[in-house]
Amino acid sequence: MEKNPKAPLIIAELGTSHGGDPIKASELIAAAAESGADCVKCQIVYAGEILHPKTGMVPLPGGEIPLYEAFARLERGPGFYGAMKEEAENRRLLFLATPFGPASAGLLRDLAPRAVKIASPELNYTALLEETASWGIPLYLSCGVSTLGDIEEALAAVSRGGPPVTLLHCVTAYPAPAEDYNLRVLPNLRGIFGVPVGVSDHSADPVLVPVLATALGAAAIEKHLCLSRSDPGLDDPVALDPGDFARMCRKVRSAAKSGEKDGIIGELREEFGGELVEKTLGTGRKVLAPSEKANYGRTNRSIHALRDIAAGELITPGMIGILRTEKVLRPGLPPRWEGLVAGRRARHPIPAGEGIRFEDI
Repeated sequence: MEKNPKAPLIIAELGTSHGGDPIKASELIAAAAESGADCVKCQIVYAGEILHPKTGMVPLPGGEIPLYEAFARLERGPGFYGAMKEEAENRRLLFLATPFGPASAGLLRDLAPRAVKIASPELNYTALLEETASWGIPLYLSCGVSTLGDIEEALAAVSRGGPPVTLLHCVTAYPAPAEDYNLRVLPNLRGIFGVPVGVSDHSADPVLVPVLATALGAAAIEKHLCLSRSDPGLDDPVALDPGDFARMCRKVRSAAKSGEKDGIIGELREEFGGELVEKTLGTGRKVLAPSEKANYGRTNRSIHALRDIAAGELITPGMIGILRTEKVLRPGLPPRWEGLVAGRRARHPIPAGEGIRFEDI
């Protein structure tokens, strides 16, 4: 069946639900294809590119876990991701992957992808944005836990490479309440930045946010897919199983084919209630959602000490990393200040893992 050019690209976010198992990865890709996805996305994880070993316990949908150690167990080489790409393309799916730093970006670049995705916490990771933009392929930028200023800075960084960019409006909470999605922001972001805008949806329902976003002209819909919500993957508790994912695809494509914005919204009001639909539509102002406010400055990247730095010691590039802070460690300066921090001396001891601030140098 010929794809409706007005229908959003439907991205099945597999994340790390494969658990590093190539057989399960193949099963997930097959489930995505059979459910009606256009694209599958995975995450190329190297723990040290994302977190410091001292990050501690991180709350996830399945409970608190030592996330650095969990990421370390998920590390795989180029052969694993190359097989995923081949499997996806054999099933006529676009292969999309998210890198988190130089090593994962290098691995992905060597796979010659047709597009690349940057996750919300890396929206302020200037060096990663510039590197992936230099590839000249379509770039999807998730915009969870961000302000208009953050998006403007990210687009300025990628504009030097000149790739086509799609913004994915997102709420960085797992699961995210549908009423936090503020979907009227989609046309506003499109008007402000002049680029296509879609949704990366972490809400629980397979229909409400994806179909409302489609009615408002979303260019892409990203949603987590798992084989079963009882599986042990990091995001499986908030993912859709294949049945619900297929239902989402049908509803989204039906809405795109209809193209009747008011009629689609009216049907959703009847199904979900007018109050919930209106809350999900929101004000259209780009603000931090209530469920993600506490994550601002912590899931985003900042500059951290990779080892203990003594008072008076010259800080070299190898001593610092651009990492997510999470809940235990202290946040540091945004990544754009990396060049200023390297080459300065520490005013006082900086413990390994802690964020580096202006007052520390």
